[in-house]
Amino acid sequence: MKLTDIYWHLRSDILKIEKEIENNIDANHPILQEASSHLLKAGGKRIRPVFVLLSAQFGEYDFKKIKHVAVPLELIHMGSLVHDDVIDDAELRRGKKTIKSKWDNRVAMYTGDYIFAKAVELATYSEERELHRVLSDAMVEMCIGEVEQIRDQYNWYQNLRIYLRRIKRKTALLIAVSCQLGALVSGASLKEQKQLERYGYYVGMAFQITDDILDFVGTEKELGKPAGSDLAQGNVTLPVLYAMSKNPTLKQTIITYLENGNTNQLDMSEIITQIKNTGAIDYSKEIADRYLKKALLALEPLPDIQPKKALIQIADYIGERRF
Repeated sequence: MKLTDIYWHLRSDILKIEKEIENNIDANHPILQEASSHLLKAGGKRIRPVFVLLSAQFGEYDFKKIKHVAVPLELIHMGSLVHDDVIDDAELRRGKKTIKSKWDNRVAMYTGDYIFAKAVELATYSEERELHRVLSDAMVEMCIGEVEQIRDQYNWYQNLRIYLRRIKRKTALLIAVSCQLGALVSGASLKEQKQLERYGYYVGMAFQITDDILDFVGTEKELGKPAGSDLAQGNVTLPVLYAMSKNPTLKQTIITYLENGNTNQLDMSEIITQIKNTGAIDYSKEIADRYLKKALLALEPLPDIQPKKALIQIADYIGERRF
C-alpha cells in the first residue's frame, strides 16, 4: 500500500491545500517568487496537512477553518527545509537542486524567512487564540533546533539524549502540532486534542528515525541524493551513534574520513557497510518501533471512526518503510 492510498478519501481537500500553498507563496519580488516556486515544484509528502485533516475529523470538519492551520504548518515545514539545506550545505533535495545550490545561501535564507512570514500571516485568519500560542511556541522550538543542529554538526561525542531532543524539534514537534491543531480548530474535546498530540509526537519521532535509517539502506534513486549524505554533512544520526559506540575503530575511521574532507563515494560505501555490520540498523528500527507502539496506544481512547483507522495505517506504513 502506498502512503497516499491511506488518505485517498481526502484527495479533494489535499488538492485544495496544494493550491492554497501555491497562492500563498506568490511574491512580488522575482527572485523570491522563482525560489519559492522551485521549492514547491520539488514536491513533498504533505504529511503535515494530512495529519491536520484527519485530526479535524474528530470534531466538526470545516475546511475553511482547517486550511488556516494546514497551510501555515506546511509552509513552516517548507521554510525549515530551506534553512536545513543551508546548514547542511546540501546540493540536492528529492533529486532536485536545493535553493542554496541553485542560487546561494543568502537567497535561501531570505526565501526560508519569507515562507515563515507567509505562514504567520495566513495563521492570523484563524480566530482560535490558542492556535497562535501553540504555533508560535513551535516555531521558537524549531529555531532553537536549527541552532542546535549547527552546533551538533561534526560533534562525534554527542549522546542519545541530544539526538532525540534534536529530532523532536526537527520533525516530531510539527507533526504533533499538526494533529493537535487539527483537533483544536474542529472543536474536538481537550482529551482528544491531547491524545492526538501524543500520537503525532510519537509518530514524528519514528518517522525521523526511519528517515535516518533510510539514509544508509536506501539507493540514490530512492533518496534523491547519495546514500550516506546525512553523515557526509556531519549529521550524527541514531545508526551512527550506535555504530560508533560498538566499534571505536569505525568511529575513528568516520572522523578521519570527514575531517579530511573526503568525498569519495567508494569510501563512504565501505563506511556504510561497516555501520550496518554493527547491528545499527536493527537497533534503530527497534527504537522507531517503540515510538510507533506508543503512538498506537495514544489512539486507543479515541472513537473508532475512519480517521482513527487511517492514523493507525500511517503508523503501520512508517514501521514498514523499506529497510
